[in-house]
Amino acid sequence: MLRIVKRHRLKGRDTKLFLAELRDALGIDLEELLGERPQIELLKTRDCEIFLLNGKTALLRIEDGRIAPTLLFGKYLSLLPKVVVDMGAIPHICNGADVMAPGVLRVEGKFSVGDLVLIVDERYEKPVAIGSALIDSEAVNSTKRGKVVKNLHYVGDKIWSLLRKIVKG
Repeated sequence: MLRIVKRHRLKGRDTKLFLAELRDALGIDLEELLGERPQIELLKTRDCEIFLLNGKTALLRIEDGRIAPTLLFGKYLSLLPKVVVDMGAIPHICNGADVMAPGVLRVEGKFSVGDLVLIVDERYEKPVAIGSALIDSEAVNSTKRGKVVKNLHYVGDKIWSLLRKIVKG
């Protein structure tokens, strides 16, 4: 279980630097998405850094230092390219497994190696994970075996559980 080691609100210069980093890394303008002067709160755990935006949506600094959205960042998730997987792959992905080529039904949108992608189930198209593409979108359809997306954050992981508690309470 993740425990919060430090929690504080970003102020002034730190907020401006963070907003600039988001514009560069994800291509989004938080002020446009969430309104002028969004309140950004940093939660530090032993394993990662989590950013709450206006007390609700969240971002995550992943192991290689990049910023990625969490599954609770609904406004941004709709902008990500999607990888639709069959229902048989969902339990494995929700246990942390990477997305394998045989489980991919289709790709919606274009992406390159290293880009963030949203992994959704085939039935309801609900987000189940966020990953980093291991191959580009054109190659996914022709690939028959092997990993296609590295799983970074999924429903039921430690981050998901912690955020559900924070956002609800």
